Amino acid sequence: MPADRPARGVDDQDARRTLTLPALGTAPMRGAPLRGDPVLADPLLPGARRRADGATLAALFALSLLIIPARLVLRGLPLSLTPANILSLLAGMCWLCAQFTTTLGVAKGRTPVRTALFCYAVALTATYGVASYGYLPSDELKLSDHALVLVMASVGIALAVCDGVRTPERLDFLLKTMVTGGAVIAVIGALQFMADFDLTQYLALPGLRFASEGGAVDMRDSMRRVAATTGHPIEFGVLCSMLLPLAVHYGFRGGRGALRWWLCAALIGMGLLFSVSRSAVLGVGVVGIILVLGWPVRRKVQALIVTAVFLAVAKLTFPGLLNTLYGLFANAGTDSSVQYRTHDYDVAATEVARHLWLGRGIGTWYAPKYQVFDNQYILTAVESGAVGVAVFVALFFCGIYSAVRARRLSVDPAPRDLGLTLAACLVVPLVGSATFDLLSFATVTGVAFLLIGASGALLRSAQREAAVRAWEDDHAERAPGRYGAADRAWSRLPWLPLPGRSPGRP
Repeated sequence: MPADRPARGVDDQDARRTLTLPALGTAPMRGAPLRGDPVLADPLLPGARRRADGATLAALFALSLLIIPARLVLRGLPLSLTPANILSLLAGMCWLCAQFTTTLGVAKGRTPVRTALFCYAVALTATYGVASYGYLPSDELKLSDHALVLVMASVGIALAVCDGVRTPERLDFLLKTMVTGGAVIAVIGALQFMADFDLTQYLALPGLRFASEGGAVDMRDSMRRVAATTGHPIEFGVLCSMLLPLAVHYGFRGGRGALRWWLCAALIGMGLLFSVSRSAVLGVGVVGIILVLGWPVRRKVQALIVTAVFLAVAKLTFPGLLNTLYGLFANAGTDSSVQYRTHDYDVAATEVARHLWLGRGIGTWYAPKYQVFDNQYILTAVESGAVGVAVFVALFFCGIYSAVRARRLSVDPAPRDLGLTLAACLVVPLVGSATFDLLSFATVTGVAFLLIGASGALLRSAQREAAVRAWEDDHAERAPGRYGAADRAWSRLPWLPLPGRSPGRP
């Protein structure tokens, strides 16, 4: 049989579709496959049986995180854990168990997101260990235990998404689920804002209890500000500014079904306004700048028209709302909330000087025992030290880098646009962390880690497709009967058949 002819009547296209090239954290070499993942049949081939994967668990986590009120926790547990926390811990355990097998289709090998998550978990575990090794009051020790569990839950769900969501279709499924959940809670927020009706009071499912009292509706300058199912209006606003770019992305890429995604975008945009939050406006402003820099001219014009129409409708429907939002910035110099955020710098500097590198312990600085820091960078510096701040910032930068890298590797417009969108979404937590203690709020933290994992999954997918293209180019260019770079790389793996050849070494 000629050396370049496929064995047993299988053509090169079928061989390429049957082999899923592995994904590695570094850029693939031209013509060489990537090592680190099992070679499996494509689950999207006709007749293939689809089973639950990382996207399934992550979608369930997203829905429970967004729709179940953040104040509801499970009864009968020594720690206050929400259903979303349990699902994220389960996802983390599934990811860990899957690392010991080669048959479940979970990706392996380094990526920037995996490395950043590992460093983040190790750094905060070290902080916890140093703090608990010495003396801690019983209340602070209990909160530190709780904080460590939540850290592992967040890392677990991000890893499950990064390594368990293997195809662009499953990644779209997860992100669309998040957008749908965001639209649902935007409706809940709209009921709170327009009718002063708090639906969250009727969402107490059996087995759950309210961890804290208080409603989801606040007042600011005689204007209602709402939190929907989240813990605070600021959290709700920042959450909407993170989900809005995804809704707009699927609106532009939705084809015949674009209308429903534009409806979701409109609802999430109104939820952002109903939060009456300065942090939300800052977040969506930064998102707009990033997207405009990356979009083609035609889409920039379309986005400008859509934004103008949206703001005009909001101005006519809710008189005074836009003026209130404008006043948050125009009167920032005399705003009591801004002054409160800046008066605690001396206290923070004193605490950081006492525990410069690893901090005083995660979860040990809490209100009302200590002063509230409405700044996540300051709070992280106090609790986790300089190392904690470094890994926190690096985690989001690695997510942004992964999304941008996936955009550069992709040739298809859809994943390129998605990479830009995810990068814009992940800038929002970095901006929001300067205006409130982001990691103290479960909903926005969970969504942030989902997006970090999604960036890692998108990079894996882009690397896999780039490796396939490189193999095809190399296979087409080499002379008949001679091995190209791709064949030589595959031949070094004796347990894998060469694409288009019978199993075994040549």
